[in-house]
Amino acid sequence: MGTVKKDILIGILVSLFATAGGCFLYIEYFSKFSFSETLQMIQDGNLYGKILSIAAIPNLFVFFVFIKKKQDNRAKGVLITTIVIALITLVLKFI
Repeated sequence: MGTVKKDILIGILVSLFATAGGCFLYIEYFSKFSFSETLQMIQDGNLYGKILSIAAIPNLFVFFVFIKKKQDNRAKGVLITTIVIALITLVLKFI
């Protein structure tokens, strides 16, 4: 695998991890309810798109860290993942 593809893949993986971490942080620390109650409310209210969009906020910080370190290909991976998350959020909003 070429170094460009490897860096983009690293960016995608870091972005997915940041999104998962953002989701966990939101559910664990910003919700008034317990973790399991919040998950149940998300499922009952069909709030996947809203939670996903909030969870993607850490990607902004990861993106700028990669840009600051001049790791443009990793930043591209973050951008790709963020665009895919935005598209998923859009689809979930209309389902």
